Amino acid sequence: MTIDSSETWTRRQCLEWSLRGLGATAAWMMLSRELSVGQSQSINRPTARAKRAIQICLVGGLSHLDSWDYKPSLIASHGKSLQTTEKPDIFFGKMGLLRKPDWEFQQRGESGIWTSELFPHLAQQADQMTIIRSMVTESANHTPALFFENSGFELNGFPSVGSWLSYGLGTINENLPAYVVLPDGRGGPMGGASNWTSGFLPGEHQGVVFQSGAQPVRDLGPHREISREQEASVRSMIELVNRSHLAKHGEEDLLLARIKSYELAARMQLAVPDVSSIDAETQATRDRYGVDQPLTADMGRRCLLGRRLLEQGVRFVQIYSGGPIAGSPRSSWDAHESVLENHAAEALRIDQPVAALLEDLEQRGMLEDTLVLFTTEFGRTPFAQSDEGTVGPGRDHNRYAFSVWMAGAGIRRGTVYGESDEIGWKVAENPVTWHDLHATLLHLFGIDHEQLVYYHNGIHRRLTGVAGDIIHALLT
Repeated sequence: MTIDSSETWTRRQCLEWSLRGLGATAAWMMLSRELSVGQSQSINRPTARAKRAIQICLVGGLSHLDSWDYKPSLIASHGKSLQTTEKPDIFFGKMGLLRKPDWEFQQRGESGIWTSELFPHLAQQADQMTIIRSMVTESANHTPALFFENSGFELNGFPSVGSWLSYGLGTINENLPAYVVLPDGRGGPMGGASNWTSGFLPGEHQGVVFQSGAQPVRDLGPHREISREQEASVRSMIELVNRSHLAKHGEEDLLLARIKSYELAARMQLAVPDVSSIDAETQATRDRYGVDQPLTADMGRRCLLGRRLLEQGVRFVQIYSGGPIAGSPRSSWDAHESVLENHAAEALRIDQPVAALLEDLEQRGMLEDTLVLFTTEFGRTPFAQSDEGTVGPGRDHNRYAFSVWMAGAGIRRGTVYGESDEIGWKVAENPVTWHDLHATLLHLFGIDHEQLVYYHNGIHRRLTGVAGDIIHALLT
């Protein structure tokens, strides 16, 4: 087939031409990338403040009352009954007496933000944060609450935030995924991969899991050593078969996703070993993140890897703190039995590494256009999870009020937004939903959350559903 610039080609003819050789295929891939970049630029806005984001997800429900939300009235009311006739939406249904926090609070930095001793390293970074003390969610159950946090919907199958960003903006570095997930070394969260699914979006926007160890991406390399010529031949044959099938049957989402995954995998074989190796980092950097200390090694390596991935152009990185909910002792923030025992152990694992990440991003000049989020699916109750009339050591789930914080690109530093009531049970001022937080996140990336849509099953779907308001008070 010859190329005539005056001839109008059909899509089928273009695909047939692309099968004629590796050179033609490469040209076709380059053209596709240029078109993709053009579409991404049409969504992005000059007002975008964030180029990339990293999210620390605490699985199990961090107690806001023991970390970011100082409640003197709760301390004064320790051992008293909650004066209400309302039946709270809690998980185990036990309402003991009110209990004070297990850690002392102090005002930190020039901003004077109250934070507890639970996170002593992060407390030193208080002037970088905006703490939202008025988060609410719609479920007091872990799995649907995690889905709300990640996708804005209670059921699985809806695209996660990272997938929407990948779909809306594309990738910065074509040799790495746009969306990378770094799960806790002790196991994945409730709901597993449904938390980073691409849902009904094209499959290439799915979160890619990087594990610790010598093989960060499962099955990325061959299981036995083969020559470059053999591998090139195999890939060429797979490409030929896939493109032939595509030409005969037209566009199919699953096949297109498979083709793109093979193309990305080939590029990742060279890029991943380099970006995932922290051997080139200085000893001072390793010490800062705690990668050589037993308690902080897992989170330290993942925070350091997260920074390296952001540097190399990954759009969105998710780092999970906490794995399976069940078991004893729990490997998550689910503090039913004892807040003191549970939170103390979990905080020791992450406090130094996350603080080091914030400090490192700032020193490298990356915090200016990197959004940092520190989130959890819900909070804990101000009353003990114990029999009536007693003060037990644990707290139950609380969906009516909890705290998260943000830092970096376009976020006001050293401020607090919203308030819970006097004892931290319910939001009293400026409630914030996940839809609101997601709308604000997209806005920081220069995306109108009402315009980023995908047509699926007769509905124009979006991350924020039919809700969501940008929280302008959080922004500079």
